[in-house]
Amino acid sequence: MKLTDVIRRPLITEKTSILREDGRTLVFHVAVDANKVQIKRAVEQLLGSKVEGIRTSIAHGKVKRQGRFAGRRSDWKKAYVKLREGAKIPEFLEGA
Repeated sequence: MKLTDVIRRPLITEKTSILREDGRTLVFHVAVDANKVQIKRAVEQLLGSKVEGIRTSIAHGKVKRQGRFAGRRSDWKKAYVKLREGAKIPEFLEGA
């Protein structure tokens, strides 16, 4: 799996913005089959910051309806990445 396939996009929500205020925690939407080692390697190589720890969670897809037809969104995975003390968040993620 390529590094760009592991990390899909950064998650920008109210909750993740509060976590980002400490200057060390970033949240990403990652591939469902990616493990913590792959996520750590991808963050360190793509962002150039050292990682202290990673927590992952699976978000289950919602059931959506279109009239009488029901469908289901697919499950997805998010990773809470904590950077080491003194590590700098990349500029393109600071303003987001």
